[in-house]
Amino acid sequence: MISARSRTLVWVLAAVVWVALIGGCSKEAAEDQDAVSDQSDGVVVSAAISREALADFFTAHFDRGLERNPLSASYVGRETHKDQWNDVTEAFEMESIALLRDDLAQIKTFEDPALADAERLSKALFIRNGERELALDEFRRERYVIHQFRGPHTRVPSALINVHRVATVADAEAYVGRLNNVVSYFDGVIEQLNLRAEKGLLLVDWMYPQMIQAAENVVTGQPFDDGEQDSIIWSDFKAKVDALAIESAEKQRLLNAGRDGLRNGLQPAYYRLIETLKAQAKAASGDDGVWRFERGGDYYQALLNWYTTTDLTADQVHELGLANVDRLQADMRALMDRLAFEGTLVEFFASVRASDSLRFPNTDQGRDQYLEAARSAIDAMKVRLPDYFGVLPKAELTIKRVEPFREQSAGKAFYQGPPMDGSRPGIYYANLYDMSAMPKTDLEALAFHEGVPGHHLQRALTAELGGIPDFQRYLSFTAFTEGWGLYSEYLAKEMGFYQDPYSEFGRLAMELWRAARLVVDTGIHHKRWTREQAIDYLLQNTPNAESDCVKAIERYIAMPGQATAYMIGKIRILALREQAQEALGEQFDIRQFHDVVLGSGPVPLDVLEENINAMVAARLDDLAG
Repeated sequence: MISARSRTLVWVLAAVVWVALIGGCSKEAAEDQDAVSDQSDGVVVSAAISREALADFFTAHFDRGLERNPLSASYVGRETHKDQWNDVTEAFEMESIALLRDDLAQIKTFEDPALADAERLSKALFIRNGERELALDEFRRERYVIHQFRGPHTRVPSALINVHRVATVADAEAYVGRLNNVVSYFDGVIEQLNLRAEKGLLLVDWMYPQMIQAAENVVTGQPFDDGEQDSIIWSDFKAKVDALAIESAEKQRLLNAGRDGLRNGLQPAYYRLIETLKAQAKAASGDDGVWRFERGGDYYQALLNWYTTTDLTADQVHELGLANVDRLQADMRALMDRLAFEGTLVEFFASVRASDSLRFPNTDQGRDQYLEAARSAIDAMKVRLPDYFGVLPKAELTIKRVEPFREQSAGKAFYQGPPMDGSRPGIYYANLYDMSAMPKTDLEALAFHEGVPGHHLQRALTAELGGIPDFQRYLSFTAFTEGWGLYSEYLAKEMGFYQDPYSEFGRLAMELWRAARLVVDTGIHHKRWTREQAIDYLLQNTPNAESDCVKAIERYIAMPGQATAYMIGKIRILALREQAQEALGEQFDIRQFHDVVLGSGPVPLDVLEENINAMVAARLDDLAG
């Protein structure tokens, strides 16, 4: 069913699922498809040639992207210009958009009748993603190039420490090259910041001190000063060089080069960025939402379309949030009765926030205990996975604490996927800076969301999946990816987890958190709520710690629209499952459903619906036959 240049499916069961996904196309049907020809200007074009050309197009597009974006190449395991960073200059971005327009024009020349169903899906996803990128590019200036939650200032140390492998002297020299080349990378960042400043498109005033502090953390310690501690990057580079099996003189040469790169390349680059941020902070506004921009309303709607892959308006998203907050709070009141708690829901929330017994100590020992408990939850889940999934990833999962240099501004938890070559594991990062914001109640649900059966299972499978073009693995459809993560929290209950009532409370609290996000995100960016109004809403309607609420609202201000994708995606995945169960009755197979959901990589929610409908139709045909 796929061209000779495409990868073969890795797993037999995945092949079976894929057949169901594309409507039961058999080997004979695929061969018939090869016999199709397209009449164009009197020239007969072989379908096989057309399909091979499409595979070549996808490969060339993906390879060109990695060639032009060296850091992205490192993330996916490619050794392409390993001493360079991604180019973020205006000239580069304009060139990228021009290339995308050319690609969209070219891919539309591949006629659908000449393609197999799987290839039609890949073509459709390429066009869909390209057109949405063009739509969002209309608001390029409104998009924050850096904010306190993430950006180039934290990306540099994170990439060097977690992504840049040093297995050879050449790898170490490339590391030094990246230290020296931070200057050109940050020049592009500063150019983008200045272009926005010229149009008055600045960040919110309170963001700047956090970004400046995080940047200063990177250039604190040796060899930047005479402090007792090594800086985070210097410590990492020394450890990686020390692990090389080379002569001591060669190690010393590399260390000298690394020290020079830090002092003469990276440090001046950071100082220039910090100076730019300090200068722009003086003119920044205290208004929090993107409504403050001249095209803020249209920009926010474009972001909602991007993240949810729906046409829901801000008002519809807001109302959906309110309805789900009511639903989940009703479930929590029922749980209060189980726990024989007497009082209001707000009082119950306050008691959970104040309970030391529901938290690990705010010490390094308490942080180690949290990580160990999270690993135990993941290990217990792995045992149950084969009952619910036919295809499981090969990539390992590592659980790590968010590094101290970025933990004060980073989110509560996040996941970094493995590359296609399996050279690195997937990483679940837990932010343990403030242990009051990481209660035991949430531990299971958070581990299942970020680890398995959540992001690690989904994204590692996508990296390993055969039969799809590489570009398809890295598409960004947040409602699918984050919807799957939230669905995974719910699925874990059906799998027998959350036996402790307080753990079930944590699951409900996590889902309530996502419902409240719909309310506060639209509140901030559409209804003109202040940061303080949004924080107060979370404090009154969720059990989360105040520090958690503050950091969350600051994240939603920095990343407009993104937080709405979780609940919208989860609701749709669960609705599709219920529809499939109703249609198939006792013949419904939860393993097949999950394998089909994950079998194409990330997709828009409407495409996911088409895939599930195709699975149901194929299964009904089998039963009828």
